[in-house]
Amino acid sequence: MSDDSVETDDPAGPLSSTESLGRAIGERYLTYALSTIMHRALPDARDGLKPVHRRILFAMRELRLGSNGGFRKSAKISGDVMGNYHPHGDAAIYDAMARLAQDFAVRYPLVDGQGNFGNIDGDNPAASRYTEARMTEAAEALLEGLNEDAVDFRENYDGTLTEPVVLPASFPNLLANGASGIAVGMATNIPPHNISELCDAAIHLVRTPDARDETLLNYVKGPDFPTGGVIVESPESMAETYRTGRGGFRLRCKWEIEDLGRGQWQIVVTEIPYQVQKSKLIEKIAELLQLKKLPLLADIRDESAEDVRVILEPRARSVDPDLLMNMLYKSSDLETRFSMNMNVLIDGRTPMVCSLKEVLRAFLDHRRDVLVRRTRHRLDKIDHRLEVLEGFITAFLNLDRVIDIIRYDDDPKRALMFEDWGRDHVRATDESDYVSPLPAKSEEPDLSEVQAEAILNMRLRALRRLEEMELRRERDALIEERAELSELVATPETQWARIIDQLKATKQQFGRLYARGQRLTQFAEPGVVEDVPLEAMIDREPVTVVCSQMGWIRAMTGHIDLGRELKFKDGDGPRFIFHAETTDRLLLMGSNGRFYTISAGNLPGGRGMGEPVRLMIDLPNDAEIVELRIHRPGARLIVASTAGDGFVLPEDEAVAQTRAGKQVLNVRAPVRALLAKPVSGDHVASVGENRKVLVFALEELPEMGRGKGVRMQKFKDGGLSDATTFTLADGLSWRDPAGRTRTESNLAEWTGKRAGSGRMAPRGFPRDNRFN
Repeated sequence: MSDDSVETDDPAGPLSSTESLGRAIGERYLTYALSTIMHRALPDARDGLKPVHRRILFAMRELRLGSNGGFRKSAKISGDVMGNYHPHGDAAIYDAMARLAQDFAVRYPLVDGQGNFGNIDGDNPAASRYTEARMTEAAEALLEGLNEDAVDFRENYDGTLTEPVVLPASFPNLLANGASGIAVGMATNIPPHNISELCDAAIHLVRTPDARDETLLNYVKGPDFPTGGVIVESPESMAETYRTGRGGFRLRCKWEIEDLGRGQWQIVVTEIPYQVQKSKLIEKIAELLQLKKLPLLADIRDESAEDVRVILEPRARSVDPDLLMNMLYKSSDLETRFSMNMNVLIDGRTPMVCSLKEVLRAFLDHRRDVLVRRTRHRLDKIDHRLEVLEGFITAFLNLDRVIDIIRYDDDPKRALMFEDWGRDHVRATDESDYVSPLPAKSEEPDLSEVQAEAILNMRLRALRRLEEMELRRERDALIEERAELSELVATPETQWARIIDQLKATKQQFGRLYARGQRLTQFAEPGVVEDVPLEAMIDREPVTVVCSQMGWIRAMTGHIDLGRELKFKDGDGPRFIFHAETTDRLLLMGSNGRFYTISAGNLPGGRGMGEPVRLMIDLPNDAEIVELRIHRPGARLIVASTAGDGFVLPEDEAVAQTRAGKQVLNVRAPVRALLAKPVSGDHVASVGENRKVLVFALEELPEMGRGKGVRMQKFKDGGLSDATTFTLADGLSWRDPAGRTRTESNLAEWTGKRAGSGRMAPRGFPRDNRFN
């Protein structure tokens, strides 16, 4: 590309090649983004359809595939859509059409499919050459009035045909069937709703234009998913979601307990959450079952036919069903969250996140436009018909003269138009007596060209006296209808009254008597899924936890003698050994100051040497194991570093939810975490590497959830060697080199304030500077 400046009319001066390229790319990307937003991804608030769905329905209408007619091959339909209106791949068109036929994906299907159109297990539809389709009654309701100038038409992509810009839509399809899509920089996700409830809300909004969003929720209870389920969202949360257009709904499966007799029972899931594939749901639960992560569940099987029937067998009949389902809610898609983002196109142009009220208002405004346009179209038809009827009546009043003109005049059309129909004419009795009509005396024609043409096209059988009476009766009826329609066009109040009548008719059409017209999704009291106690998830059995010096851990069955000799790898030996139960959680502290949580039930068996604990948690290779103990809820620990800093830690704060652990004691190399011991008593005793002992009150140590801590003891050289807590009245105990327990009761010499230097250890204190 040349470095020369590009000529431009910009008053700021010529643009460089780089600037021109950047502007061109920006303009083209903006064009692409707008095209994606307006013509592909976001639905129109008026009819709730994307262009591909609108074109599919219009093409099916052109093929006369009504709900009471025959079926046509899906390949023919998708081919017509692609060739006439939608210049994209036929596979994408067929996928969109197939989804409109799936009653588990669309609340009110717009396509009536014949053949394999997929199922709730996630199986794909058959090829388009094997399936057939036609429109449903709901689709016809969206197209009603299309041939009555209800909406604007535009040219198709090659200018050979025209297609509707939007459909008339007799019901709020955007909310009824929902929509989802991803555009450039924005997305939309709208749940389906019940048409009857939407019609009631729309009627209320017509009668009360300034109605509050909360009031509309008296009619629209919430989403109504095609797969049913149970919504467990609070009313306050749903009200906020509908008011802002953004939020979510928690949706659970619907289940019941089936009694098998003799105290046996099983859970039957009859409805699963929306957009969850049943086969993958069962595979996931079966996988968790195989990994022994669902100890309350014995088996799962699918007995579904046309309806959903998933069987959950409990481990034992003593299992609490609610506890079992809570466990499944947390670990599987038996509970999901549908996120709503009501981002739609207003008037087909402006993308905007709308509230429930704004979407209903956009639909009602569209319905009013459709009503006025259809009314005006009907008025034009009535005016045309009245004009023709006046011509017919004039012809009947002068029937003999009309016959003479048609039989003998060279230009009967012009003669009919300029004949003075107010004069009396006598028909000649014989062709030889016929005299050509006199020129019209009036300068203006008495009959219009339309009337003359209609008279000339009149059938001979219509020349009856009875037909004249019918014409007069039809004229009077049309005049009366025209007066009503004129008032409708001129009076907004009458228009809204007519819209209310239409909405009531739509509600009755798609209400309880319509297939799946009743509400499918139910509501339950909102509540947080309680954490399932570990004791309920794992069989409680005694084990002995063994961890070696090199970090190999195992759980031996039963409570064995802790003094028993055990086998370890060469160069390895015992480090931690204690009795526990499979329901216990173990706390491991690393020298990096992080705490890690391990389930005793997940430890490897004791037949071998166990497994490295670093495979279970993300303990760095340069970090050592400082402490391993059973977690006691509500207990407290004293934690300290080699620098002599420490604090009291609530043990519940040390429990980690992930493999990465939880940072508790902040240390920086070369300082490392030294100890984590349970708190008991009222005083703390610490000893440094210099063998100086300091005793101070426990209350001087702060209780923290995380931090560096405070100085426990001051050292001129070295650091902290050990610390413990005890009751001052009972004295301070330690084990001497011979293994005997010694107690020092008079501790006045070593007692002081926190951060003191301390005094030399009492006589007989262990040479390793440790209390136990």
